[in-house]
Amino acid sequence: MTTHTEHYHLNSKLTLHTPSHSPLPIHAVTLTLTKQDNTLSECRLTFQITPELYQRIETEALFNLKPELRGSLSNGKFQPEPNIEIEATLQPDLLPKLTETIINLDQASIYLQNLSQQQPDHPLLSTESWFVLQVKQTQESGETGYRTFWSYLNPSLLVKENISSEEITEAMVNFFKDSLDTNLSEITQNSFTQSWAEMTKAFEELADTTLTATEETISEIIEDVTNTFEELVDTAYESIPEETRSNPEIFEEMVNFFTEDDWSYTKIQGESVLRLAFEGENGKWNCYAKAREKQQQFVFYSICPINVPKNKRKTVSEFLTRANSGMIIGNFELDFNSGEVCYKTSIDVSGDYISSALIKQLVYTNVMMMDKYLPGLKSVISEKISPEDAIR
Repeated sequence: MTTHTEHYHLNSKLTLHTPSHSPLPIHAVTLTLTKQDNTLSECRLTFQITPELYQRIETEALFNLKPELRGSLSNGKFQPEPNIEIEATLQPDLLPKLTETIINLDQASIYLQNLSQQQPDHPLLSTESWFVLQVKQTQESGETGYRTFWSYLNPSLLVKENISSEEITEAMVNFFKDSLDTNLSEITQNSFTQSWAEMTKAFEELADTTLTATEETISEIIEDVTNTFEELVDTAYESIPEETRSNPEIFEEMVNFFTEDDWSYTKIQGESVLRLAFEGENGKWNCYAKAREKQQQFVFYSICPINVPKNKRKTVSEFLTRANSGMIIGNFELDFNSGEVCYKTSIDVSGDYISSALIKQLVYTNVMMMDKYLPGLKSVISEKISPEDAIR
């Protein structure tokens, strides 16, 4: 079998559409086509977006970017700038639509650009027709980012006539191991199992609509995968010296709460932190839940979906100061360097213990405050209203 890969530098704007049919503008960087024996086997698109647009993609799980199928960030969270780069692969059953129309790579790139203008609702331009493989951002301190499950198990394997349970098992186990290798000592055996259950559920949901195999075959694959994972958990957890295992009280209670309360979350690599998403009446945004075991503290953040421009930060700081006046639980914070606004709630449980009831109060008070003041914050940034009037 002969494999040939071609790369074409696009450097052009492209507009995709979301499941809600709203436009999603991206800056297309590279189009990559792979052929096996002259048959198109994969199409990859590399594009750049602003961090603000990435928040929307993450919150709405666009491009099949489910929280359970995201790896851990390699070097800290994304910053408000520069742009973030995403590499995605096209859903395999849409490859014939490209094959019917194009002969070479030049034609493929022109075809996509023409579709964006002439047929904006075409399946090739749907965010759900693409699977994110990796996400990265180059920062002053180096590169940070993560790989998704689809970089371990290419979607093309899910439409093969003879699906290999060994290939799928190997991909799922490798993805899970790589996500946890750097912070095994911070993970409890219970959270191992919870994380695996979430990933398996996400895979099963996709298999119901994508796999060409029978339901019986899918069940057999999941059973093989689960058996392999149980062995992995036992081996991995037992290999951690007991004296180096972190106190699981706060982190485990935190994981238990968000699991039982039906939140989707991703663990940040190397930290006792969960990344979550919330949608209120006035917007969508990302949240972070942090367990500070040594200090016996739990902290929860709502990150405003809008970064404040430099020339508006003093005005916004007045608005936030007015909003904070009289606050009993939590407060707004503004990072003057990045323009990031967050609402923080926290509790110190030294000499006591944390419970789901305490976590629930802090979490929901937090998101309610962000949802309440978000419209006013937007109005102040757009200069539609003064900070004083925005609070009234």
